Amino acid sequence: MAKTLAQLRIQIDAADRELLALLNRRAELANEVGEIKRAEGSPVFRPEREAEVIHGLQSSNPGPLKPGNVASIWREIMSACRALEAPQRIAYLGPSGTFSEEAALRFFGTSIEHVPCVNFDEVFRATAAGTAEFGVVPVENSTEGVVARSLDLFLNSPLHIVGETSLLVRHNLLRQSASLEGIEVVLAHPQALAQCQGWLNTHLPDVERRAVSSNAEGARLAATHPAWAGIASERAGSEFGLHVAAHAIQDDAFNRTRFAVICLPQTLQAPQASGRDCVSLIVSVPNKPGAVHDLLVPLKTHGVSMTRFESRPARSGQWEYFFYVDIQGHPSQPNVAAALKDLQGLCAFYKVLGTYPVGD
Repeated sequence: MAKTLAQLRIQIDAADRELLALLNRRAELANEVGEIKRAEGSPVFRPEREAEVIHGLQSSNPGPLKPGNVASIWREIMSACRALEAPQRIAYLGPSGTFSEEAALRFFGTSIEHVPCVNFDEVFRATAAGTAEFGVVPVENSTEGVVARSLDLFLNSPLHIVGETSLLVRHNLLRQSASLEGIEVVLAHPQALAQCQGWLNTHLPDVERRAVSSNAEGARLAATHPAWAGIASERAGSEFGLHVAAHAIQDDAFNRTRFAVICLPQTLQAPQASGRDCVSLIVSVPNKPGAVHDLLVPLKTHGVSMTRFESRPARSGQWEYFFYVDIQGHPSQPNVAAALKDLQGLCAFYKVLGTYPVGD
Protein backbone atom coordinates (compact mmCIF):
# COMPACT_ATOMS: atom_id res chain seq x y z
CA MET A 1 0.00 0.00 0.00
CA ALA A 2 1.09 3.54 -0.69
CA LYS A 3 2.31 5.41 2.34
CA THR A 4 0.29 8.34 3.60
CA LEU A 5 1.71 11.85 3.82
CA ALA A 6 1.72 11.60 7.60
CA GLN A 7 3.68 8.33 7.50
CA LEU A 8 6.26 9.82 5.11
CA ARG A 9 6.69 12.85 7.35
CA ILE A 10 7.33 10.59 10.35
CA GLN A 11 10.03 8.76 8.37
CA ILE A 12 11.59 12.05 7.22
CA ASP A 13 11.67 13.32 10.82
CA ALA A 14 13.39 10.10 11.90
CA ALA A 15 15.92 10.39 9.05
CA ASP A 16 16.60 14.01 10.04
CA ARG A 17 17.36 12.97 13.61
CA GLU A 18 19.73 10.28 12.32
CA LEU A 19 21.42 12.85 10.09
CA LEU A 20 21.78 15.28 12.98
CA ALA A 21 23.39 12.62 15.15
CA LEU A 22 25.82 11.72 12.36
CA LEU A 23 26.64 15.36 11.65
CA ASN A 24 27.42 15.97 15.29
CA ARG A 25 29.59 12.85 15.28
CA ARG A 26 31.42 14.24 12.27
CA ALA A 27 31.85 17.57 14.06
CA GLU A 28 33.35 15.76 17.08
CA LEU A 29 35.83 14.03 14.78
CA ALA A 30 36.63 17.37 13.12
CA ASN A 31 37.37 18.82 16.57
CA GLU A 32 39.79 15.96 17.21
CA VAL A 33 41.44 16.63 13.85
CA GLY A 34 41.69 20.30 14.80
CA GLU A 35 43.50 19.46 18.03
CA ILE A 36 46.04 17.37 16.12
CA LYS A 37 46.51 20.14 13.53
CA ARG A 38 47.07 22.73 16.26
CA ALA A 39 49.65 20.51 17.92
CA GLU A 40 51.43 20.00 14.58
CA GLY A 41 51.02 23.58 13.41
CA SER A 42 49.15 22.33 10.34
CA PRO A 43 46.70 24.56 8.39
CA VAL A 44 42.99 24.25 9.16
CA PHE A 45 41.97 24.53 5.51
CA ARG A 46 43.19 21.94 3.01
CA PRO A 47 41.51 22.56 -0.38
CA GLU A 48 42.90 19.42 -2.01
CA ARG A 49 41.58 17.28 0.87
CA GLU A 50 38.12 18.84 0.64
CA ALA A 51 38.11 18.42 -3.15
CA GLU A 52 39.12 14.77 -2.69
CA VAL A 53 36.26 14.19 -0.23
CA ILE A 54 33.66 15.77 -2.50
CA HIS A 55 34.85 14.01 -5.66
CA GLY A 56 34.91 10.69 -3.79
CA LEU A 57 31.35 11.14 -2.57
CA GLN A 58 30.16 12.20 -6.02
CA SER A 59 31.75 9.09 -7.54
CA SER A 60 30.04 6.75 -5.07
CA ASN A 61 26.71 8.61 -5.00
CA PRO A 62 23.86 6.22 -5.98
CA GLY A 63 21.29 9.04 -6.30
CA PRO A 64 18.69 10.43 -6.48
CA LEU A 65 20.78 13.41 -5.27
CA LYS A 66 22.65 14.97 -8.17
CA PRO A 67 26.47 15.43 -8.02
CA GLY A 68 26.05 19.19 -7.72
CA ASN A 69 23.71 18.72 -4.75
CA VAL A 70 26.25 16.45 -3.06
CA ALA A 71 28.99 19.05 -3.55
CA SER A 72 26.86 21.87 -2.13
CA ILE A 73 25.72 19.86 0.91
CA TRP A 74 29.17 18.60 1.84
CA ARG A 75 30.79 21.96 1.27
CA GLU A 76 28.46 23.39 3.91
CA ILE A 77 29.08 20.46 6.25
CA MET A 78 32.85 20.91 5.95
CA SER A 79 32.50 24.68 6.34
CA ALA A 80 30.57 24.27 9.61
CA CYS A 81 33.05 21.71 10.92
CA ARG A 82 36.01 23.86 9.87
CA ALA A 83 34.52 26.83 11.74
CA LEU A 84 34.63 24.77 14.94
CA GLU A 85 38.41 24.61 14.52
CA ALA A 86 38.80 28.26 13.49
CA PRO A 87 36.47 30.46 11.38
CA GLN A 88 38.16 31.57 8.16
CA ARG A 89 38.36 35.32 7.39
CA ILE A 90 37.69 35.78 3.67
CA ALA A 91 38.27 39.02 1.71
CA TYR A 92 36.30 39.75 -1.46
CA LEU A 93 34.96 42.66 -3.49
CA GLY A 94 32.05 44.11 -1.52
CA PRO A 95 29.56 45.21 -0.47
CA SER A 96 27.25 42.35 0.39
CA GLY A 97 25.56 40.83 -2.66
CA THR A 98 28.45 40.78 -5.14
CA PHE A 99 29.29 37.79 -7.29
CA SER A 100 32.68 37.76 -5.53
CA GLU A 101 30.90 37.19 -2.22
CA GLU A 102 28.84 34.44 -3.85
CA ALA A 103 32.04 32.82 -5.13
CA ALA A 104 33.57 33.00 -1.63
CA LEU A 105 30.50 31.30 -0.15
CA ARG A 106 30.51 28.69 -2.90
CA PHE A 107 34.15 27.80 -2.22
CA PHE A 108 34.35 28.09 1.57
CA GLY A 109 30.72 27.59 2.60
CA THR A 110 28.72 30.04 4.67
CA SER A 111 30.52 29.51 8.00
CA ILE A 112 33.11 32.23 7.38
CA GLU A 113 33.96 35.71 8.63
CA HIS A 114 33.25 38.23 5.87
CA VAL A 115 35.83 40.87 4.92
CA PRO A 116 34.22 42.95 2.14
CA CYS A 117 36.63 45.28 0.30
CA VAL A 118 36.09 48.34 -1.88
CA ASN A 119 38.19 47.10 -4.83
CA PHE A 120 40.48 44.29 -5.98
CA ASP A 121 43.58 46.15 -4.73
CA GLU A 122 42.13 46.12 -1.21
CA VAL A 123 41.39 42.38 -1.43
CA PHE A 124 45.08 41.77 -2.16
CA ARG A 125 46.18 44.20 0.58
CA ALA A 126 43.87 42.74 3.22
CA THR A 127 45.01 39.20 2.45
CA ALA A 128 48.70 40.10 2.34
CA ALA A 129 48.43 42.04 5.61
CA GLY A 130 46.67 39.21 7.44
CA THR A 131 43.37 41.08 7.90
CA ALA A 132 41.93 38.13 5.99
CA GLU A 133 43.43 34.66 5.72
CA PHE A 134 42.17 34.18 2.17
CA GLY A 135 40.99 36.39 -0.66
CA VAL A 136 38.69 35.67 -3.60
CA VAL A 137 39.16 37.61 -6.86
CA PRO A 138 37.76 37.18 -10.39
CA VAL A 139 40.40 36.35 -12.98
CA GLU A 140 38.51 35.43 -16.15
CA ASN A 141 35.09 35.79 -17.74
CA SER A 142 33.79 33.62 -20.56
CA THR A 143 32.43 36.68 -22.41
CA GLU A 144 34.94 39.47 -21.74
CA GLY A 145 38.12 37.46 -21.13
CA VAL A 146 40.61 38.17 -18.37
CA VAL A 147 39.98 40.56 -15.48
CA ALA A 148 43.00 42.74 -16.18
CA ARG A 149 43.36 44.38 -12.76
CA SER A 150 43.46 41.04 -10.94
CA LEU A 151 46.17 39.72 -13.26
CA ASP A 152 48.23 42.90 -12.90
CA LEU A 153 48.06 42.69 -9.10
CA PHE A 154 49.51 39.17 -9.11
CA LEU A 155 52.71 40.41 -10.71
CA ASN A 156 54.23 41.95 -7.58
CA SER A 157 52.11 40.32 -4.89
CA PRO A 158 53.47 37.83 -2.33
CA LEU A 159 50.13 35.97 -2.51
CA HIS A 160 49.65 32.74 -4.42
CA ILE A 161 46.63 30.84 -5.74
CA VAL A 162 45.49 27.80 -3.75
CA GLY A 163 42.09 27.16 -5.30
CA GLU A 164 39.51 28.26 -7.84
CA THR A 165 35.79 28.23 -8.40
CA SER A 166 33.52 29.44 -11.18
CA LEU A 167 30.01 30.87 -11.20
CA LEU A 168 27.31 30.88 -13.84
CA VAL A 169 26.67 34.63 -13.78
CA ARG A 170 23.14 35.94 -14.25
CA HIS A 171 22.93 39.72 -14.52
CA ASN A 172 19.60 41.34 -13.67
CA LEU A 173 18.42 44.93 -14.05
CA LEU A 174 17.38 46.08 -10.58
CA ARG A 175 15.53 49.23 -9.50
CA GLN A 176 12.91 50.60 -7.14
CA SER A 177 10.10 49.64 -9.54
CA ALA A 178 9.63 46.65 -11.84
CA SER A 179 9.32 48.81 -14.98
CA LEU A 180 11.86 49.86 -17.60
CA GLU A 181 10.16 53.25 -17.93
CA GLY A 182 11.94 56.34 -16.65
CA ILE A 183 15.43 54.87 -16.24
CA GLU A 184 18.07 57.60 -16.63
CA VAL A 185 21.22 55.86 -15.37
CA VAL A 186 22.40 52.23 -15.26
CA LEU A 187 25.13 51.52 -12.71
CA ALA A 188 27.39 48.46 -12.60
CA HIS A 189 30.97 47.24 -12.58
CA PRO A 190 32.64 47.84 -15.99
CA GLN A 191 32.79 44.08 -16.65
CA ALA A 192 29.03 43.75 -16.12
CA LEU A 193 28.30 46.73 -18.37
CA ALA A 194 30.41 45.09 -21.08
CA GLN A 195 28.73 41.71 -20.61
CA CYS A 196 25.28 43.31 -21.05
CA GLN A 197 26.04 45.88 -23.75
CA GLY A 198 23.94 44.13 -26.43
CA TRP A 199 20.84 44.11 -24.24
CA LEU A 200 21.43 47.70 -23.15
CA ASN A 201 21.92 48.85 -26.76
CA THR A 202 18.58 47.29 -27.69
CA HIS A 203 16.40 48.15 -24.68
CA LEU A 204 18.01 51.25 -23.12
CA PRO A 205 20.09 52.78 -25.93
CA ASP A 206 19.95 56.38 -24.69
CA VAL A 207 20.45 55.72 -20.99
CA GLU A 208 23.71 56.75 -19.31
CA ARG A 209 25.93 53.83 -18.29
CA ARG A 210 27.92 54.61 -15.17
CA ALA A 211 30.76 52.39 -13.99
CA VAL A 212 31.03 51.78 -10.22
CA SER A 213 33.30 49.68 -8.01
CA SER A 214 31.03 46.61 -7.95
CA ASN A 215 27.64 45.40 -9.10
CA ALA A 216 26.39 45.34 -5.52
CA GLU A 217 27.47 48.98 -5.15
CA GLY A 218 25.42 49.73 -8.28
CA ALA A 219 22.43 48.04 -6.66
CA ARG A 220 22.97 49.99 -3.45
CA LEU A 221 23.04 53.27 -5.37
CA ALA A 222 19.96 52.29 -7.39
CA ALA A 223 18.08 51.95 -4.11
CA THR A 224 18.70 55.66 -3.45
CA HIS A 225 17.18 57.10 -6.65
CA PRO A 226 13.98 56.09 -8.52
CA ALA A 227 15.48 56.86 -11.97
CA TRP A 228 18.58 54.75 -11.43
CA ALA A 229 18.99 51.01 -12.08
CA GLY A 230 21.75 48.61 -11.19
CA ILE A 231 22.99 45.45 -12.86
CA ALA A 232 23.55 42.76 -10.26
CA SER A 233 22.43 39.41 -8.88
CA GLU A 234 18.96 38.71 -7.50
CA ARG A 235 20.67 38.29 -4.15
CA ALA A 236 21.87 41.90 -4.34
CA GLY A 237 18.33 42.94 -5.23
CA SER A 238 17.02 41.27 -2.08
CA GLU A 239 19.81 42.84 -0.05
CA PHE A 240 18.80 46.37 -1.07
CA GLY A 241 15.04 45.90 -1.48
CA LEU A 242 14.93 46.26 -5.27
CA HIS A 243 12.64 44.85 -7.94
CA VAL A 244 13.92 42.87 -10.94
CA ALA A 245 12.98 45.02 -13.91
CA ALA A 246 14.58 42.55 -16.37
CA HIS A 247 15.96 39.06 -15.76
CA ALA A 248 19.19 37.61 -17.16
CA ILE A 249 20.22 40.52 -19.40
CA GLN A 250 23.77 39.24 -20.06
CA ASP A 251 24.52 38.80 -23.77
CA ASP A 252 25.90 35.27 -23.29
CA ALA A 253 23.36 32.85 -21.81
CA PHE A 254 26.23 30.70 -20.48
CA ASN A 255 28.22 33.60 -19.04
CA ARG A 256 30.66 32.29 -16.41
CA THR A 257 33.29 33.96 -14.26
CA ARG A 258 36.29 32.14 -12.82
CA PHE A 259 37.57 33.19 -9.40
CA ALA A 260 40.95 32.54 -7.79
CA VAL A 261 41.39 31.85 -4.07
CA ILE A 262 44.57 33.53 -2.81
CA CYS A 263 46.62 33.59 0.39
CA LEU A 264 50.14 34.02 1.75
CA PRO A 265 52.37 30.92 1.46
CA GLN A 266 52.75 30.88 5.25
CA THR A 267 48.96 30.65 5.58
CA LEU A 268 48.79 27.68 3.23
CA GLN A 269 51.51 26.11 1.11
CA ALA A 270 50.73 24.83 -2.37
CA PRO A 271 48.15 22.04 -2.04
CA GLN A 272 49.25 18.49 -2.67
CA ALA A 273 48.24 16.72 -5.87
CA SER A 274 44.53 15.97 -6.08
CA GLY A 275 44.54 14.29 -9.49
CA ARG A 276 42.80 17.29 -11.12
CA ASP A 277 45.31 20.12 -10.78
CA CYS A 278 46.50 23.29 -12.47
CA VAL A 279 49.69 25.37 -12.36
CA SER A 280 49.41 29.11 -13.09
CA LEU A 281 52.48 31.10 -14.17
CA ILE A 282 53.59 34.57 -15.21
CA VAL A 283 56.51 34.60 -17.64
CA SER A 284 58.24 36.93 -20.05
CA VAL A 285 60.76 36.17 -22.75
CA PRO A 286 63.51 38.18 -24.47
CA ASN A 287 62.19 40.26 -27.36
CA LYS A 288 63.59 38.23 -30.23
CA PRO A 289 62.11 36.26 -33.15
CA GLY A 290 60.59 32.93 -32.16
CA ALA A 291 60.77 33.57 -28.40
CA VAL A 292 57.06 32.98 -27.80
CA HIS A 293 57.12 29.84 -29.91
CA ASP A 294 60.02 28.56 -27.83
CA LEU A 295 57.85 28.85 -24.69
CA LEU A 296 55.58 26.14 -26.02
CA VAL A 297 58.30 23.66 -26.88
CA PRO A 298 58.94 22.32 -23.32
CA LEU A 299 55.22 21.70 -22.86
CA LYS A 300 54.98 19.75 -26.10
CA THR A 301 58.21 17.85 -25.41
CA HIS A 302 57.03 16.65 -22.00
CA GLY A 303 53.38 16.09 -22.94
CA VAL A 304 51.91 18.86 -20.77
CA SER A 305 48.67 20.54 -21.84
CA MET A 306 48.30 24.33 -21.72
CA THR A 307 44.77 25.54 -20.89
CA ARG A 308 45.28 29.32 -20.93
CA PHE A 309 47.71 31.78 -22.53
CA GLU A 310 47.10 35.52 -22.05
CA SER A 311 49.36 38.52 -22.64
CA ARG A 312 49.51 41.78 -20.67
CA PRO A 313 51.72 44.80 -21.44
CA ALA A 314 54.80 45.03 -19.22
CA ARG A 315 54.38 48.85 -19.09
CA SER A 316 58.06 49.32 -19.80
CA GLY A 317 57.48 51.47 -22.87
CA GLN A 318 59.36 48.91 -24.96
CA TRP A 319 56.38 46.90 -26.29
CA GLU A 320 57.26 44.04 -23.96
CA TYR A 321 54.70 41.64 -22.52
CA PHE A 322 54.07 39.32 -19.61
CA PHE A 323 52.32 36.06 -20.42
CA TYR A 324 49.87 34.42 -18.03
CA VAL A 325 49.88 30.66 -18.56
CA ASP A 326 47.84 27.80 -17.05
CA ILE A 327 48.96 24.21 -17.52
CA GLN A 328 47.34 20.95 -16.48
CA GLY A 329 48.97 18.83 -13.82
CA HIS A 330 50.96 19.15 -10.59
CA PRO A 331 54.71 19.77 -10.09
CA SER A 332 54.95 16.45 -8.25
CA GLN A 333 54.41 14.75 -11.63
CA PRO A 334 57.81 14.15 -13.31
CA ASN A 335 56.73 15.38 -16.75
CA VAL A 336 55.24 18.58 -15.32
CA ALA A 337 58.34 19.23 -13.20
CA ALA A 338 60.60 18.70 -16.24
CA ALA A 339 58.49 21.01 -18.41
CA LEU A 340 58.55 23.76 -15.77
CA LYS A 341 62.30 23.46 -15.35
CA ASP A 342 62.91 23.74 -19.11
CA LEU A 343 60.42 26.59 -19.38
CA GLN A 344 62.10 28.57 -16.60
CA GLY A 345 65.41 28.32 -18.43
CA LEU A 346 63.92 30.14 -21.42
CA CYS A 347 62.34 33.02 -19.49
CA ALA A 348 63.62 36.47 -18.65
CA PHE A 349 60.96 36.54 -15.90
CA TYR A 350 59.34 33.49 -14.29
CA LYS A 351 56.87 33.34 -11.40
CA VAL A 352 54.60 30.50 -10.29
CA LEU A 353 51.29 32.06 -9.25
CA GLY A 354 50.01 28.85 -7.73
CA THR A 355 49.35 25.14 -7.90
CA TYR A 356 45.81 24.15 -6.98
CA PRO A 357 42.92 21.74 -7.62
CA VAL A 358 40.82 22.57 -10.69
CA GLY A 359 37.45 24.03 -9.70
CA ASP A 360 34.04 22.78 -10.74
